[in-house]
Amino acid sequence: MIDLSLLPDGGLTWLDASGPASHLVLSTRIRLARNLAPHPYALRATLGDREGILTDVQAAARETVSLRKAHLFRVDRLPLEDRQLLHERHLVSKELAGLGDPAVVRPGAALLVQDRVGVMLNEEDHLRLQGFRSGFDLDAAYQQVDRVDSELGQRLPFAFHPEFGYLTSCPTNVGTGLRASVLIHLPGLVLTKEISKVLQGLAQVGLTFRGLYGEGSEVVGNFFQLSNQTTLGKSERELLDHLGKMVRQVIEYEEQARQVLLRDVPTIIEDKVWRAYGLLRHARTLSFEETMNLLSGVRLGVGLGLVDQVGLYALNKLLVHTQPAHLAQHEGVGATDPELNVRRARFVRALLEDEAGRRGATP
Repeated sequence: MIDLSLLPDGGLTWLDASGPASHLVLSTRIRLARNLAPHPYALRATLGDREGILTDVQAAARETVSLRKAHLFRVDRLPLEDRQLLHERHLVSKELAGLGDPAVVRPGAALLVQDRVGVMLNEEDHLRLQGFRSGFDLDAAYQQVDRVDSELGQRLPFAFHPEFGYLTSCPTNVGTGLRASVLIHLPGLVLTKEISKVLQGLAQVGLTFRGLYGEGSEVVGNFFQLSNQTTLGKSERELLDHLGKMVRQVIEYEEQARQVLLRDVPTIIEDKVWRAYGLLRHARTLSFEETMNLLSGVRLGVGLGLVDQVGLYALNKLLVHTQPAHLAQHEGVGATDPELNVRRARFVRALLEDEAGRRGATP
């Protein structure tokens, strides 16, 4: 079984609710797509090419400050449960983990991780540099990934064109190769039925939204990933400034929507929040989707100051640890165990009871 103790906080420091605007924004991620000039791109790469890429990147990483102590996970040699575990922690994409359709792990697929930065190897591109920060912190996230990019770029021949910028397997990533995303909780806009208008407005200014796990994932629990669509024709600074400006507007809209709800329908909102908390504290069976939606209600209550029995960090941890692979590992069963929903409810009850006791709160 994969040993996640090799990573600080098991690779979940981005969930510690310590960053700016953490009551709304769970995390910020920056990803840079890079390819090595001597090697064929992913779709045409042979097994030898992929192993060569892995060897070259490992050698270069050992000479850097950012990755010299990085741990390597050979994703292509991990069982399904461990690959799912890494994906649930947002450390690897669905494609790298071999969880898509078809569910095939690419040869040479690997992950390098040190502290809050990592490199996915042999995904759609040879390298996907990535960094996470808690809360809404684009600048800090970019700085740490930019440092990795600079250190590796001094040692590896990144594919670069003087006119088009960094060359990638998918044309939509050509240019900076930068994808910046913010995982944000927007129940106020959903409940006031303003969410469609806001998302349409973001699309008109070059941004896109996805679900909890990025491209191809559904929105559950009112959690949205907001990110840039274009990477060509603008600098990294321009892309980040534009995303930051738009996310700040969305945060303002969400805060306004919450105040409208408290002003116009306070009893309905309190009832929704406390029903969600009560179900999580006492339910005997919970599906993952139901858990996400109930956690959304409780998180709204915490943000509005209605609930003090649980903190944001505990709620963030539940988002990850109630997912199938994590729950199965904790319970020592398979991810398809027929009693998994019962186990999930028991796990949630125990954590919330412990959290309420630790905080000295009373229902």
